[in-house]
Amino acid sequence: MRSSYPAGGFRGNNVDGMWQAVEELRSRFEKRSGSRAGRGEVRSAVLALLAERPMHGYQIIREIEERSGGTWKPSAGSVYPTLQLLADEGIIRAEESNGRKIYSLTEAGREEVAGAGMSAPWESGPASGSGFAALPKAGVELAQAASQVGRTGTPKQVQEAVAVLDDARRRLYAILAQG
Repeated sequence: MRSSYPAGGFRGNNVDGMWQAVEELRSRFEKRSGSRAGRGEVRSAVLALLAERPMHGYQIIREIEERSGGTWKPSAGSVYPTLQLLADEGIIRAEESNGRKIYSLTEAGREEVAGAGMSAPWESGPASGSGFAALPKAGVELAQAASQVGRTGTPKQVQEAVAVLDDARRRLYAILAQG
């Protein structure tokens, strides 16, 4: 299989091209950082936050974004319907305060959170099965490492790095092939 890396490593203009590719990759993933979370993650996040203290909807959105390191910012269109559903289920209650609805767990909500033993989605690492933001972050970090090898590595080190990346690509496709 033909490699897209030059045999002699990245020198001169090739370094600029590699950094440009890394930045493009990063910007593509950053655009997705506010993308949809997996089913149930908004619910889990809301319950985890309300277990700590009452909050209004915008606080919940900000807290999720902050705790996920900016990799996940749920939309109001996913948070507020979740809050309404939880209220309809009797898990949370809403009280008006200064023109805002402040949400808090009911007794049934505290029991559900305690009984479920769930972790907040932002605490999930890639090994936990959740990791909705872990893959793009890992991809960007991998591209940065490859760029570093290309800029500062010897030709032998660049050749070794290419072999590692080729193997990683094959292994990723093998994961998809499993089904």
